[in-house]
Amino acid sequence: MEKIIQHREQLQYTEAYISDMGVLKNIFQQIQNCRKINQNFGLPFLLAKKDNEIIAFASLVMNEKKEISFKIYDKKGMPDTEKRSFISRIENYFKKNNTPNFRDPEQLKMSISRMVSWLNLE
Repeated sequence: MEKIIQHREQLQYTEAYISDMGVLKNIFQQIQNCRKINQNFGLPFLLAKKDNEIIAFASLVMNEKKEISFKIYDKKGMPDTEKRSFISRIENYFKKNNTPNFRDPEQLKMSISRMVSWLNLE
């Protein structure tokens, strides 16, 4: 009897760094079909990688009620199981982080504005 071995690549999660912003900007522009990023880009804080390639990221954003929330942008349409796993990781990270961008709406608005301006300088 033959054994079938399935090798599924595990998602890796990491914080977003300045060095990641070019890739995140490209993902956002492809999804939004735009040349310049806007406030919806938010402030990226967590990445999902597969085979060392960024496939999704979470950004802090302001929701309709002017509250701090997050939005996920995924590059290739993640499978539901991977998306649920990423959301769970994001929610835990979001709850535990007490830095100003995660708790102060005015600070987040200012940080997003600076990020967008910096990334649109090209």
